[in-house]
Amino acid sequence: MTNLTAILQRNQQFAATDIRRHAPPLPFLPHRGLFVVCCIDCRVDPADYLGLEFGEALVARNVGGRVTPAIIQDIAYASFLVEAKAPQGPYFEVAIIHHTGCGSRLLEDEQLRHDFAQRAGYDERQLAELPVTDPTDTVRTDVTRLLAAPQISQRITVSGHVYDTESGLVTTIVDAAAPASAAVEPVNA
Repeated sequence: MTNLTAILQRNQQFAATDIRRHAPPLPFLPHRGLFVVCCIDCRVDPADYLGLEFGEALVARNVGGRVTPAIIQDIAYASFLVEAKAPQGPYFEVAIIHHTGCGSRLLEDEQLRHDFAQRAGYDERQLAELPVTDPTDTVRTDVTRLLAAPQISQRITVSGHVYDTESGLVTTIVDAAAPASAAVEPVNA
């Protein structure tokens, strides 16, 4: 028996339903038009605190829910697929959601950050940028970072939010906005 045993039993229950048959016809066009970027913390699952159901959103999770080069690449790819395969859209909103009490704050500890960088071969300066010390500030920074990325389509919008782990509420910090300009031209289908 492993930690996955009970979860695999849940999978059998899921497979016995027809929920998966209600998936979007194109995997990059979620039913709710959302691409959620959030933290890996198990206390902040967007399926729970946003009530997301199967096929409603694309979800990318990383430490702190930060906008990293990998996140920019994922969003650029999804928006490229819309432009290439479904140019009429619908396009999606990227909702960047940081949360209170984020474990990424442990990277504020210089010794821990140094030891982790040494062990895993990461750049300490980049690790120092990850902590969600004040989620209101970091979500603003990440919305700005994503809107400024030249790879991001002008046809999507980006918003910023904070999930409060105490109250369970999500507060909008930055309203949805489109990138001002994009270096990449739309794809002709």
